Amino acid sequence: MNILVADLEGVFLPEIWINVAKKTGIEELKLTTRDISDYDVLMQKRLSLLKENNLKIQDIRNVISTLNPLEGALETLDWIREQSQIIILSDTFEEFAKPLMEKLKFPTLLCHNLTIDDDGNIVNYNIRIQNQKREAVKALKGMNYNVIAFGDSYNDTGMILEAHKGFFFDPPESVLTDFPKIPVTRGYEELKTMIGKLLKS
Repeated sequence: MNILVADLEGVFLPEIWINVAKKTGIEELKLTTRDISDYDVLMQKRLSLLKENNLKIQDIRNVISTLNPLEGALETLDWIREQSQIIILSDTFEEFAKPLMEKLKFPTLLCHNLTIDDDGNIVNYNIRIQNQKREAVKALKGMNYNVIAFGDSYNDTGMILEAHKGFFFDPPESVLTDFPKIPVTRGYEELKTMIGKLLKS
């Protein structure tokens, strides 16, 4: 039995932190796992920037409320759900993702969460489990699923390499340079073609 796992931001949704950066003018918040492969380094930098600029959870939620799925994302996700089961594996946070899940018709999402104080300051982030994307794929394989994985960034490589079959979707050149052997798709039509082939093989 097949099951698909996929990243969220950059695949079905725009990058939340990039949009926060655009709204606030804080250029360093544009950095994502496409730029910094060490997730802890990236998140510690983000937390420091939020503190320095007195940005609170509501400021981020205000930006998130303006976001919509990428063009064609919902239709593609609907198509995938007609073909197979899919689980979204993301390094985002429940507090960010909840309002956006409705716009994607509530796919199953496994992600992390935040520690927020009474004043709305984001004081820490809580990883559900280290390498959660790869560990989720391992668990699904242990349940005798044939796992197909795709994502766009460094933090997706663990699950892509662990899966029975995996590929990139619209990755930056830096990721392709570091992982040249992983297949690549561009755009949702190529994505659907790849998924269709892998489900039949």
